[in-house]
Amino acid sequence: MGIVASTEAYEAFLRSELGNEVVEEGLAEKHEAMAGEVAFPFLRATYWRWAERIVGLVDDLAAAPSVLAVGDVHLENYGTWRDADGRLVWGVNDYDEAAEMPYVLDLLRLATSALLACPQSAEPDAVRISDAILEGYGKGLREPRPLILDRKLEWLRKLVIVPEDERDAFWDKLEKKRRRFLAKPEAERPQLWPRYREALQAALPLGSGEPEIWYRSAGLGSLGRPRWVAQAQWCGDWVVREAKGIVPSAWTRMDGKRGRTVRCMEIATGRHRAPDPWYRVMDGIAVRRLSPNNRKIGADKAFDPEDESGAEGKLGRDVLLSPKMLEAMGRELAAIHLGTGDVGGAVERDLATRAGSWWEGTARRAAEDVRAEHTTFRNDWLRRNSPR
Repeated sequence: MGIVASTEAYEAFLRSELGNEVVEEGLAEKHEAMAGEVAFPFLRATYWRWAERIVGLVDDLAAAPSVLAVGDVHLENYGTWRDADGRLVWGVNDYDEAAEMPYVLDLLRLATSALLACPQSAEPDAVRISDAILEGYGKGLREPRPLILDRKLEWLRKLVIVPEDERDAFWDKLEKKRRRFLAKPEAERPQLWPRYREALQAALPLGSGEPEIWYRSAGLGSLGRPRWVAQAQWCGDWVVREAKGIVPSAWTRMDGKRGRTVRCMEIATGRHRAPDPWYRVMDGIAVRRLSPNNRKIGADKAFDPEDESGAEGKLGRDVLLSPKMLEAMGRELAAIHLGTGDVGGAVERDLATRAGSWWEGTARRAAEDVRAEHTTFRNDWLRRNSPR
């Protein structure tokens, strides 16, 4: 099945899961992003396609130990939150595609995303990228722990903590998006289904004022799913919550025996994590807090108040691709993989059998495959959408 037919099949799966809740304008926005000039956004938007194709690209995949993995991991699936004690934590903060799968897939997808995120003018250094991720992963296997930034990891804290002027930009951006949504005629707005309103109201603190709720377009992989924001007054200022529709991981479509259980909360609260106390998944809806401290970290160079991607911080791509950052990303993946099962010994033994050239060569093949798929989709989209 080609990428165009695969996209149609996956969206049929979404409609079978979500019915009339699917946001068609979000799917159109996703298609446009997938057809952009570079392949990195295409990778972010098409986890289902990765799940379909990666098994055929990695010959000895079945031999690798299985773990509860992130699945849709990439450079921009990391961010910050405050834990139950108010400490600033950095790590993976989106678990929509969590499922049990060979541990190698999270590492390969992270390396592949790094290769695709390299500037087009630069030759990706697959050896450096793979070595940095594996170095961090090995350290995480030996000493799994959450990456808490209040006392240690000063270099990372300086990169991700929000300066005061950027806190203002976060609230200004939120207000701009709210006004833009409310300015639309009601007939042009996505429908707010009662279960999302109820989930948002239940997530607000007791004593909050009546919330204002609007549709939020954000991310790439989840475009097309309902995503709503509630903003309410509480104890003198705003509090904000987001509710997003969740469906079974696209990985489970590959083998019906893997089941349909949504496993976001298991991976979010693994034993080597400092979980976000505002993150909850119930009845097919993920709810989380939005704030300057609860955000994704993107790869664009600056925090841009005009950016349309939502409440996301921005780091230079060169920072995200630095060995130190890639090592931290690998370390976080190890803590996640060891968080829900006794698999450390099996993973270490398998890891020892795979030379650096295996990782580097496989990541290159995966990146080349994604680029080819992106080109095919882009050409088809341009043909369909070019002026006649």
